[in-house]
Amino acid sequence: MYHHLTVIVTITAFILTMVMIFIRPKNMNEAIPATIGAVLVFLSGSVSTGDLLDISSKVTGAAITIIATIVMAIVLESIGFFSWTAALMLKLSKGSGYRLFWYTLLLCFLMTLFFNNDGSILITTPILILILNKLKLKNAEKIPFLLSGALIATASSAPIGVSNIVNLIALKIIGMDLYLQTEMMFVPGVLGLLFLAYLLFLVFKKNIPSQIRFHSYSIPLQKNRPFHPLQENSESLFTQQKNLMMKMLFFVFIVRISLFAASFIGISVSLVAVCGSLILLIWRWMYLNVSPTDILKKIPWHILIFAFSMYVIIFGLHNIGLTAYLIQNLKPLVQDSFLHASLTMGIITAFLSNIFNNHPALMVSTLALTEMGLDPLIMKTVYLANIIGSDMGSLILPIGTLATLIWMHILKKSKIKISWVDYIKVTLIVIPPTLIFTLISLYLWLMLIFVK
Repeated sequence: MYHHLTVIVTITAFILTMVMIFIRPKNMNEAIPATIGAVLVFLSGSVSTGDLLDISSKVTGAAITIIATIVMAIVLESIGFFSWTAALMLKLSKGSGYRLFWYTLLLCFLMTLFFNNDGSILITTPILILILNKLKLKNAEKIPFLLSGALIATASSAPIGVSNIVNLIALKIIGMDLYLQTEMMFVPGVLGLLFLAYLLFLVFKKNIPSQIRFHSYSIPLQKNRPFHPLQENSESLFTQQKNLMMKMLFFVFIVRISLFAASFIGISVSLVAVCGSLILLIWRWMYLNVSPTDILKKIPWHILIFAFSMYVIIFGLHNIGLTAYLIQNLKPLVQDSFLHASLTMGIITAFLSNIFNNHPALMVSTLALTEMGLDPLIMKTVYLANIIGSDMGSLILPIGTLATLIWMHILKKSKIKISWVDYIKVTLIVIPPTLIFTLISLYLWLMLIFVK
């Protein structure tokens, strides 16, 4: 048992951290209060040095994979993939704002499958900013594309475990392979995404311009770029770059498949991601003569610090009895039926994710799950419900996922104003019903394929 003062300091540190993150005085970076809170929790004694090493072992792989994904995104930007894709989307939209909206959602979905949710945000957000600036849309007209794209990109990590690093961490804890998770989750996950996309369209329909006007498919890059795929208003240049872009995407796809293979044979997923990013980085250095040093400036280090700090805080709460409390109160509910298990844990994990961030929230709910002694099929059902709550339900608040924090960081750098209020006004409408719909879809799908 921990000393009474230790419990009080740990809980107080958590509450103060969350208050500061929500208030964000003078637009304070989220990593600052999270770091201060983590230091207080450590000093209180609820987290030991051994715990810090344990936390580091859990998040190191995730951090390395995120960095590797950022490297891939930087290389794609260097060869003009962002501008080329932006031009392609404008071409396919044929002057329709509604068609551009749906292509935006499709792009975000595909990029999450090709990379992961963080990588998708890093790639799709700059592409959308290029398009929206090209169209000279007002700020209110940009929000439907940017916010909907971010929500779909992040939620699209639910169908396939490898699309989200936090899923991989929980997958390791639960002892479940990527293939079984995909079989059980892909259908309900995709149905949930379609439901979310439709809700977003209904919410934003009035703000989406029905017609968009542009003079060419060319999207100019910044000056002094090493490679300009669309240097002038020429569709022939656009076509010429198609082969290069397809080859790059094919390489990324091979890396993606390699992650599944690595998981199957027991090789570190982060190691495969690093190898893939290093190949692209070396290729860029050799053929475009671009030094890798720009990576150090472009990686949002504060987001990794935020994630580690929140892990420390949640570990402190775990040590003083949070997990034991969850086990005691939730076990009767989740062992009652598949439907109760799915809804209960999905909603609770969504709630915890919006308070803690989904990385530590999923960790604590998964740890609690492994100690409940449940039937194997019910345990897998509860685990998948946790994933839905973590990947989809966490999107109500911007701090719910690292991907949305990265998204906010990119918007801030691009001087695009989307406040927390703008964000929450939309997510409160679309995320809760999407969460419930997807959890019920999971239950029905598992009843169909497993229960005879």
